[in-house]
Amino acid sequence: MSLSPRESRVEFPILRTHTYLNSCSLGALSHRAEMYLDEFLGLWHTMGASAWYEHWMDKLAVLRGQVEAFLGGPRGSLALVPSTSAALSTVAESVQLKGDRNRVICSELDFPTLGYQWAVKPDVEVVVLPSNDGIGMDPDQFAEAVDERTLFLATSHVFFTTGFVQDLRTIADIAHAAGAYCLIDGYQGAGQIPLSVAETGVDFYTTGPLKWLCGGPGLSYLFVRPEIIPELYPRITGWFGAANAFDFDIREFRPHGDARRFEMGTPALHTVHTALGGQEIIDEVGIEAIARRNRELTNFLVEGCADAGFSLTTPSDPTRRSAIVMIKHPDPPGAVAHLANSGIIVDHRPGHVRVSPHFYNNEEEIAFLLGSLKGFPG
Repeated sequence: MSLSPRESRVEFPILRTHTYLNSCSLGALSHRAEMYLDEFLGLWHTMGASAWYEHWMDKLAVLRGQVEAFLGGPRGSLALVPSTSAALSTVAESVQLKGDRNRVICSELDFPTLGYQWAVKPDVEVVVLPSNDGIGMDPDQFAEAVDERTLFLATSHVFFTTGFVQDLRTIADIAHAAGAYCLIDGYQGAGQIPLSVAETGVDFYTTGPLKWLCGGPGLSYLFVRPEIIPELYPRITGWFGAANAFDFDIREFRPHGDARRFEMGTPALHTVHTALGGQEIIDEVGIEAIARRNRELTNFLVEGCADAGFSLTTPSDPTRRSAIVMIKHPDPPGAVAHLANSGIIVDHRPGHVRVSPHFYNNEEEIAFLLGSLKGFPG
């Protein structure tokens, strides 16, 4: 079954009542996701815990498989984890420090969670690289900073601050040339940027259904390159990480042979179901069609901002631009509140109104946003 971006609009009820342009904070809820959630609730009402064995365990396997295929990872390369913070913590506690190799390289444009995991570890030195232009990172900066002391090059696929898209193949090559791991926070990438994790060569890629994958909060995905899984032994774990979970043997922990060894306790089943609904729609529309439509909408927004006299903190190079557009404004919270009064939902970050159209939006909504924002000079 295929679905065009324009046809997909009917799947998202919020678009009937609001102009929703905030997918980089939370993807819109679809009828499909709601249907799966209703199914989950119905089984809970009628079967209780027995639904685990007849239905819900299978749903976990289905979701893992769908996301693996979507990300371009081989079978057994994905773990379901509670959040990106949990994923990063598990990775951090699976890799042993090796002598002087205790340095983690990040950038000032990365989401704070990426640095916090290492900042609380006294044996780890965190190096935060500045951005030359406040928008993106030059790969040469990473190449100059990564050396034999580097344990991880940890950075973002798409910067939440500017929408800048990084070249993951180049970043992975830089890390591996120095013997370091490459860890990518892909929460703002997967679902809007075409991706094959296997082709990028990255060691770890974290993302989840919250934003561009339209599946809601309470769950994240962790891809681990299969070749390195056997050398990693998580020191943060839980029942679902054990291959012998149903032996109920407290004396012995044997990790799964694949990426499931990085899982923890009982996953958020309600989000597993809504994530399945969101992923189905993403797959039916297709990531190439989504990226093409998002590019059209983003270009329309960028050109409209220029015509309206707004300044942007957004990549000038279209090949480095995602569907996150940062509009400079003297009063971002006031502007967001003003837009909300007109039924327009966006977000703000310091000094900016942040707008993030997705494939289910249209040009009319963006024109409405621009006209309303122009009416609030701040």
